[in-house]
Amino acid sequence: MMAMGALTSHKLRSALTLLGVLVGVFSIIVVMTAMRVLQNNIEQELSQLGSHTFQVRKWPAVYFGGPEGFEKFWRRKNITLAQGKLVAERATLARTVGIESYMWTGEATSRYEKTPPNVNLSGAPPGCFPARNWVVAEGRPLTETDVDGAHDVCVLGAGLSKILFPFGSALGERVKYEGIGYTVVGVLESKGAALGGEQDNFGVIPVTTGLNRYGRWWRSLSILVQAESQAAYDDTVEQVRGILRTTRKVPPGQEDDFEVFSNDSLISQFKSFTLTVRVGVAVVSSIALLAAGIGIMNIMLVSVTERTREIGIRRAVGAKKRNIMIQFIMEAIVLCEVGGVIGVLLGIAGGNVAAYYMEVTPVIPFDWVAIGLIICSVVGIVFGTYPAYKAANLDPIESLRYE
Repeated sequence: MMAMGALTSHKLRSALTLLGVLVGVFSIIVVMTAMRVLQNNIEQELSQLGSHTFQVRKWPAVYFGGPEGFEKFWRRKNITLAQGKLVAERATLARTVGIESYMWTGEATSRYEKTPPNVNLSGAPPGCFPARNWVVAEGRPLTETDVDGAHDVCVLGAGLSKILFPFGSALGERVKYEGIGYTVVGVLESKGAALGGEQDNFGVIPVTTGLNRYGRWWRSLSILVQAESQAAYDDTVEQVRGILRTTRKVPPGQEDDFEVFSNDSLISQFKSFTLTVRVGVAVVSSIALLAAGIGIMNIMLVSVTERTREIGIRRAVGAKKRNIMIQFIMEAIVLCEVGGVIGVLLGIAGGNVAAYYMEVTPVIPFDWVAIGLIICSVVGIVFGTYPAYKAANLDPIESLRYE
């Protein structure tokens, strides 16, 4: 209460002093909150892969290198349908194996509506449905018969189904992609939005149908493998790697000419990529807090000078040195914590602006809130100790004479 009273007695001076702490804490919390929003949203989006599932592709999922590395990926041989079928036959540890490829993006039409030219069309076999965590809400998934016969059928995402058939079920209806017709045999459950975009605005056709119509010779496929359990996951990955290395004739000792990744590996890559940003923000914020700490020390020294007579009176009526030190250190801590709390509130609000625009759930990084407030206390203790020590060691008699 005494510390708060000392702050309120000099409102403008206290406000200007805690502004430095506020800026330092705000910069940490706003960035960490925004990063946590992005991380949670990416984890939610990556949950489209089923449990214990990994993906094999020619290209890495995320690449931050230069053109030399990109050329290395470009020179790799494509993953073909035959290689995917071989994995499906020989991967005895896998529960399901799916072979998929992005085919085309454009306009989809029905007898009722048409879409903007942003609808993705993918080719996939039945194995991709559990591997992609696709749940059929109406109708049926694709079957092996559809794939073997390259049938003109498709399964729609929930969002695309609502756009094209706003008045009823899409089952049995015809959908055209750039003039090519397909019969709707199923509709998937909705997954909602991710990164501000719609996850359900897509269609799936048999992979053989897609390769026949959109080309196969220059196209590299993706292989989705679902292990039987988490315990068998690593063994399944190694078995699939061995099959592909043998099929693609990779010499012993050379690195794979394909990429294997999962939800966890992509999230780890995101964390490592944002680590530099977090470290940079921490350094800048530390400089701001250092400057704020120096300002707090300066103000506390001025306060000690102004309150010399008060200190003398307190010592005269029995206050010990440690009482005076505790009083002034507490004032420095309270000054920092007030600025820290305001910085935390503003930082959480500012960081969740990203969540608002991306239409995802706001987050509160409780760990970083605690870290920010602890840092404020440390700053108060470090930079308030010398003024408190000086106040505690004033001569009581000289202090009483001070005007």
